[in-house]
Amino acid sequence: MTDDATDESAAERQADEHTEESVDGASADAEAAERVDHGGEQVEGESATDGLAARAAEYDDDLAADVAALQSRADELESDLDEKDARVEELESGLRRTQADFKNYKKRAQKKQDDIRDRATEDLVARLVGVRDNLLRALDQEESADIRPGVESTLKEFDRVLDDENVEPIEPDAGEPVDPQRHEVMMRVDSDHPEGTVADVYQPGYEMAEKVIRAAQVTVSKGDE
Repeated sequence: MTDDATDESAAERQADEHTEESVDGASADAEAAERVDHGGEQVEGESATDGLAARAAEYDDDLAADVAALQSRADELESDLDEKDARVEELESGLRRTQADFKNYKKRAQKKQDDIRDRATEDLVARLVGVRDNLLRALDQEESADIRPGVESTLKEFDRVLDDENVEPIEPDAGEPVDPQRHEVMMRVDSDHPEGTVADVYQPGYEMAEKVIRAAQVTVSKGDE
């Protein structure tokens, strides 16, 4: 064999080896492309931590460990955040139910209060109309008849109704100090009573359960002159 033939065979073998290396390199690149796409998306079956840590490991093992730790902590925080979001939603839902229940309770309580007031008013009116009937009967008597006994009887019945409702008249005695909460001063008059005290009751007042319904109208003494 000539030297030219020998050189040509050697060149062919070198070309074949280079081709095989290129094929092997292309295969390796293809395998790498299968594991990680160029968009940086997570590889199927491989966590984001593993992928990032693996790339960091190509440069520094300690760096890879730090990256893995940080990524693991991030995953924990994300999980905690999800749990907190779920808890917030649960609390908000509970709050909405509580608000709705309280609103319904207020409506029921208000209706019950209205019913009690209506029944109390109806009961009072039912007793007062009886008093009015007695007054009408007294007026129906002959003009010559003495209606005073009938009026006195009706007044006693009316007082019983007021007493049942815990209503008491306000009729201060002469000489009693003026109470601005219970007495309405009509005028000042000359009187034997001390100055500034009640001289006379012009119109009685009324109070119910210690609450003044109507103040008594009184005259007040100027004192001796």
